[in-house]
Amino acid sequence: MFKRFAVYFTPQGALADKGAAWLGWDIASGCAADHPNIAGLDLAGLTATPRKYGFHATIKPPFALATGTDVAGLSQALARFCTQFAPVTLDGLQVAQLGGFLALIPTGDQEQLNHLAGEAVMRLDRFRAPPTAEELARRRASHLTPQQERNLREWGYPHVLDAFRFHMTLSGRVKQPKQILPAVAAHFAEVLPQPFLIDSLTLAGERHDGMFEALQRYALAG
Repeated sequence: MFKRFAVYFTPQGALADKGAAWLGWDIASGCAADHPNIAGLDLAGLTATPRKYGFHATIKPPFALATGTDVAGLSQALARFCTQFAPVTLDGLQVAQLGGFLALIPTGDQEQLNHLAGEAVMRLDRFRAPPTAEELARRRASHLTPQQERNLREWGYPHVLDAFRFHMTLSGRVKQPKQILPAVAAHFAEVLPQPFLIDSLTLAGERHDGMFEALQRYALAG
């Protein structure tokens, strides 16, 4: 049923509902969600690129399963992993511009969060099939730094480990993101958590229609 898998953080409650409505896709239910009407904003166009992934933060980026592995083994490994790591508490979340797109990013000390993500990338890597030549070429077209190139060769994705930055993508690339930022901030203002607790990880799968849906949530219980 699924082409690729990923390990995400996916929020619950009001924040999850706001994120699903903003993107137009509910990753928890695997169904489309209705956009809010925001004057002067083409929300469907603005969110077209990140919609397929759902409202999430990437912990281990999407990958095809390696030969000799299966989703049952991946699920069991992720479940074991989550028993070994404690929840992470950060000061909060804020809307920010990252390059040419908008995202929610955490505030506060992120050392524990970065460690969690790095360990997930490394410990679950035996389930990842090597990227195809097409995937490598597409990644390299964005002019990777030497650090990112090493990550791509070693872990199949440039923005992991020392190049990791936790974020929840809210838009594709836009020419003037600062003009849109107030509308984004207003949409999420009432649901941004302070403090911000990461207490679980989600195994997500990419369906054959290209949309991601949550398969299983595992509590961080270390």
